[in-house]
Amino acid sequence: MKKIACVSLAAITSLLFSAASQSDVKSLRGDELNAMAKAPEKLEIMNVKGGIERSYKLQPPMVPHEVDKYEINLKVNGCLTCHSEKTYEEKKAPKVGDSHYENRDGKILKTISSRRYFCNQCHAPQLSADPLVQNNFQGAK
Repeated sequence: MKKIACVSLAAITSLLFSAASQSDVKSLRGDELNAMAKAPEKLEIMNVKGGIERSYKLQPPMVPHEVDKYEINLKVNGCLTCHSEKTYEEKKAPKVGDSHYENRDGKILKTISSRRYFCNQCHAPQLSADPLVQNNFQGAK
């Protein structure tokens, strides 16, 4: 019984000391960790007529418009209202790539493969943000 009481007392004491020292903890940059973070600036989605140029040959195309309100789940894919094989011409939008109709064994399917159904896994909209770090990347032309 004494052993349990000693261990409990030691645990409570260590918790009290660790809580007291929390206010002195600083980040590697010297900032206090309990300081309030700044709210990120409001960035706008870039709407680019004609699309965004690819940086390398097999890069998935970037989305040149807003997609925040598009619903993509097991039952609905908002991207397909414009980009499906049935609607792309009428909507003047690029058609979903033929590779999206192949399963992993290379068999051509009548509908989009479940591996490619969730468009935002690979395709992302661009924000009008300045780069966080200097970038000298030059894509293949």
